[in-house]
Amino acid sequence: MFKINHIPAQWLNVDLRNIDLNIFGKYDIIHADPPWDIHMDLPYGTMRDEEMKKLEIEKLSDCGFIFLWVTGRAMELARECLEKWGYTRIDEIVWLKISNDYKLIRTGRTGHWLNHSKEHCLIGMKGDVLNNEKFLWKLDCDVIVSEVRETSRKPDEIYEIMERCCPGGRKIELFGRAHNRRSSFMTLGNQLPSNFVVEHQVINRWNEV
Repeated sequence: MFKINHIPAQWLNVDLRNIDLNIFGKYDIIHADPPWDIHMDLPYGTMRDEEMKKLEIEKLSDCGFIFLWVTGRAMELARECLEKWGYTRIDEIVWLKISNDYKLIRTGRTGHWLNHSKEHCLIGMKGDVLNNEKFLWKLDCDVIVSEVRETSRKPDEIYEIMERCCPGGRKIELFGRAHNRRSSFMTLGNQLPSNFVVEHQVINRWNEV
């Protein structure tokens, strides 16, 4: 059996709209960057509001945190989803986007009325986190200043924050791509190469389904 903090990167190419999330068990930390429909032309497929609300993310955790990225018009929808999934929104992180010469990005792809130079990551809490010794808080700032890279790629600092929030905890990434794969995380998404899983419980439940 692998220790949680020694589990290598795991990933499965799946459509989150059509998979039984009970397969994966429970997680302490969920990181999600959904393809929100922001009513703009984007270089990837998006999900309708109704599809987002139907996702059964609540099956993935009984106690812990979710870090949910959201932009533009999807802000209120994201809050509705958090409530539906059983989370209370407790805070948010703002990512200020800079170029490789450390200047603020002022001509971002998103934004209907103003160009967006930032993104928001809502933080939700579920269960008795405050009395659970595996979780830590008040260790980080609510602002990340980091360079923009590939489309939809989030700053590495968010992973460092999640690890400090729950050192060695069980973590899952939703709507992940190849660049999201990292140790201690299960990554799910429909743009991942093939599959790689080492946790026997997950493999057994996957085969049963």
